[in-house]
Amino acid sequence: MMKREFNVIIERDADGYFVASVPNLPSCHTQVKTLDELIDRIREAIELCLEFEEEQQDLLDFVGIQRIAVEI
Repeated sequence: MMKREFNVIIERDADGYFVASVPNLPSCHTQVKTLDELIDRIREAIELCLEFEEEQQDLLDFVGIQRIAVEI
């Protein structure tokens, strides 16, 4: 069994839910009320996404996330 690591972006929505998404797996995300649940739920989501991944994609190396402000 091969071990793979994924970067997870964690945000909080307007209703207070934590939303986790995996940039390297486009449809992989979950939403929970507490941070305690988040790790287990996103791990389950990653495993499910990988089950349906038909061919291995070229993985990108995570560099970082930048918050950018724009005037509107």
